[in-house]
Amino acid sequence: MLALQGNESRLKVSEFKLSTLLEITNAINNNLPEDQLFVLFQYILEHQLNIGKALVFLCQNGVWNHALSYGVSKGELSIDVEHDLRDITDITVMEMMGKHQSKSFDIVIPVFHQKEIIAHVLLGDLDEHELKASPIIRHLPFIQTLANLTAVAVENKRLMRESMKQEMLNHELHLASEMQGMLLPKTLPNDERLQVAATYRPHQEVGGDFYDVTRVSDDEVFFCMADVSGKGMSAAILMASFQASLRAHAQADRNLKDIVTDLNQRVWQNAQGERFITLFIARFNHSTRNFEYINSAHPPPFLLDKNGSYKLADGCVGLGMFEELPFINKGSVKLSSDALFVCYTDGLNELENEANEPFDEDQIIKMGMDGEFESMYDLNKLIMQALDNHRGPLDFQDDIALVSCRLL
Repeated sequence: MLALQGNESRLKVSEFKLSTLLEITNAINNNLPEDQLFVLFQYILEHQLNIGKALVFLCQNGVWNHALSYGVSKGELSIDVEHDLRDITDITVMEMMGKHQSKSFDIVIPVFHQKEIIAHVLLGDLDEHELKASPIIRHLPFIQTLANLTAVAVENKRLMRESMKQEMLNHELHLASEMQGMLLPKTLPNDERLQVAATYRPHQEVGGDFYDVTRVSDDEVFFCMADVSGKGMSAAILMASFQASLRAHAQADRNLKDIVTDLNQRVWQNAQGERFITLFIARFNHSTRNFEYINSAHPPPFLLDKNGSYKLADGCVGLGMFEELPFINKGSVKLSSDALFVCYTDGLNELENEANEPFDEDQIIKMGMDGEFESMYDLNKLIMQALDNHRGPLDFQDDIALVSCRLL
């Protein structure tokens, strides 16, 4: 008779455990939120298994956080997981008596996911002096299974969110890259008075580099290069709006200061100070040989002619930094025949080597003066080779746009 009752009791316990596992599995399959999964886990421990107290620490992105607790003191919540539990890799009977703790935990259950510990479940009985088998000991394999199901489900949810976030980011970067490609000119003017070559090397994170060289009349050429702060789709959208305005201004016979003022207002309206754009714009007249420009916080380009070299730094602050530009200075240079103009974005001059040294821009002046190139394409190739030699085994850190022009 006793044996029969014992068998019936064990059968009921087995049925309970199976139904409980089915319940928590269904909750996971129905995509129950993480906090609700822990509520269900606590209910099973506290009310169905009569476990006196429990404390769960969960590791996400390398950081341990308190995920569940009941029946524990404030002192027990302050357990240092990295220090106190770092050596526990299997179910362990332990006693953790901190100076603020009035009770100890009996069992620690580590939970693994792909060979990494992602959770620690600490359990203790309500009445540690009661003379009967502890429910923790009686149900330990079952509790371990529940803990694994719950913690691994929460971790898988986190990994799924990260995967979706990364997929969305990759899609955004792909779209931004396509948008940026559409902004850059497909052809550049090359004739008996002007030779132009452009090189663009994108970084894995899409930025907002833009350049253009446009012949606006028989005598005049308009140059521009810009770089928006930040990466991704928002940077590409801001540059697209900026580029449309810039090209419209390039076709109009307007003072460069007026152009920069209008462009600053557009960037401010679109970005509200959250992003800014560095810009270099210039206009060259073949008949007068006058080269006038404004540099808005852009890396200063170089001009070289038989009279020497010029670093084109006159201008103003970056566009969009202030609602109204505090000052605008316009530079002007009278060029001799066969002058050389080289402009680039900060991905070039800020490129560092293994010693954290930036690229020496003066090498560009030396290359231009040496004249060991037949075309602007060859000059760009020499500059990019110098960049490769400088960075060594390191990757490029940003987009690089490079435009070289010969003004004949």
